[in-house]
Amino acid sequence: MKLKGADILINCLVEQGVDTVFGYPGGTVLDIYDALYKSGKIDHVLTAHEQGAAHAADGYARVTGKTGVCFATSGPGATNLVTGIATAFMDSIPLVAITGNVGISLLGRDSFQEIDIVGITIPITKHNFIVKDVTELAPTIRRAFKIAGSGRKGPVLIDILKNVQIAECEYTPEEPEKIIPEKVEQGKLKAISELINASKKPVIIAGGGVIAADAAQLVHELAQKADCPVTYTLMGKGCIPETDPLCLGMIGMHGTIATAKALSEADTVIALGTRFSDRVALNRDKFAKGKTVIHVDIDAAEIDKNVTATQHIMADVGETLKSLLPLIEEKQRKDWRVKVEAFKKENAAKKNTSIRAFSILKTASALAPEKSTLVTDVGQHQMWAAQNYPVNVPRRFCSSGGLGTMGYGMGAAIGAAFGSGNLSVLVTGDGCFRMNMNEMITAVSRRVPMVILLMDNGVLGMVRQWQKVFYSHRFSQTNLNQNIDYVKYAESVGARGIALNKDDDVEKVLKTAFETAEKESIPVLVDCKISEDDNVLPMIKPGQTYDKQLETLEEN
Repeated sequence: MKLKGADILINCLVEQGVDTVFGYPGGTVLDIYDALYKSGKIDHVLTAHEQGAAHAADGYARVTGKTGVCFATSGPGATNLVTGIATAFMDSIPLVAITGNVGISLLGRDSFQEIDIVGITIPITKHNFIVKDVTELAPTIRRAFKIAGSGRKGPVLIDILKNVQIAECEYTPEEPEKIIPEKVEQGKLKAISELINASKKPVIIAGGGVIAADAAQLVHELAQKADCPVTYTLMGKGCIPETDPLCLGMIGMHGTIATAKALSEADTVIALGTRFSDRVALNRDKFAKGKTVIHVDIDAAEIDKNVTATQHIMADVGETLKSLLPLIEEKQRKDWRVKVEAFKKENAAKKNTSIRAFSILKTASALAPEKSTLVTDVGQHQMWAAQNYPVNVPRRFCSSGGLGTMGYGMGAAIGAAFGSGNLSVLVTGDGCFRMNMNEMITAVSRRVPMVILLMDNGVLGMVRQWQKVFYSHRFSQTNLNQNIDYVKYAESVGARGIALNKDDDVEKVLKTAFETAEKESIPVLVDCKISEDDNVLPMIKPGQTYDKQLETLEEN
């Protein structure tokens, strides 16, 4: 059958199983929006800003495992997607961003709202396309989804010229191409199994690749069979129940004391789907020095990039573990487990529970609906949430790890709610929230159930903490000094707002917030007043090693 390009686009999205798109219309995508209107098969979420649309598509992808989709018009609409695309790129999130552009006769003439979005996004996409011929449109869309969802997942951009949207050509529906993982190299599997079986003090590091591969259960099976403790990166949160005796907690600059001590004493590091970023490896030259390092990652570029592996496999984590598990000897490493348990007890004893944010997060995690999704912005509140808000199953946690995008949270929380069908809990700070607080209008208009825990200390907390540690308390431009009444703001856009000023009110206020959000299907903002001097601890300075963990900042 013959269809216009815009109709072919919508039909191809339906082919790929797309049920929700986040976006904002404009001149060069009017035909696409007209086709969307006529189709009625895809729910479009109109965000307040294109950046919010990209973050919402990202959050949707993280909770569903599907490829998120966002629309934007040309020029500023397209460039407003850039931060969201880069966020997805750094965290390997499958995303297809679809933009419009001027017609081919106007291309390259500095036409109104013309921009080379393909050129701009080359460094932050797995691949991108500009479609100039309608006959290329359907194959391009199908290829884009395959690229986004295969191998190391990531964002793909498709820029569709105006004339392509209007032109007609034959369209034949096709089933989505199945993505078949590459086979795992058997010889390397044997070598890795021998190293694990011979180890006396192994530690598993589970990264975002475990979540992407839906391999959390397999990691748990490996840990139980090898009697091996597990630590996770920020992107790997949820890959093992945090109540599990084998769970050490988070690794990294603000990871647990138990993880730092276990890594310092381990003889074997089993790294699964992690890239050894500077926030994990810290000092890459000294990280795991003298230890056996096993690295499993789907991306060849990550092998030996930051940390040199003793043995590696370039493959999907899930496929690797399916083949590796039968080769692992079931054993008990009693001496190592006794040590690890001592580390965990030390961690629990030294945990600072005096900070109000900790009790708020602990209480929130206990009161939140079982299937809710934890979403964070970036900063101190992000680390407090990672440390103190347990997530025991995969795909219930969204946070910008690699890019560290302030303002990510509101859009991602909206996308997560649409993807999961459940309430989102957004932990944010006043610095982050102000960046995309306009997306609360989207959440209200679409009746998104959401509880926003706004850690309100009047400062850019993490930046201020670094100024405290590294810049002799010279707090340059980190005091916000903006007397915003966030409760009134929430009420002004149709949401609910509650002030939390007293420790004694934490449980009562949060219980009201969750009940209201669920009952009324609406965002509820809780303005949590905390001290500007509350810090994220423990902390390891950049470039240091895990035996140099700071438990107080008074040492500096």
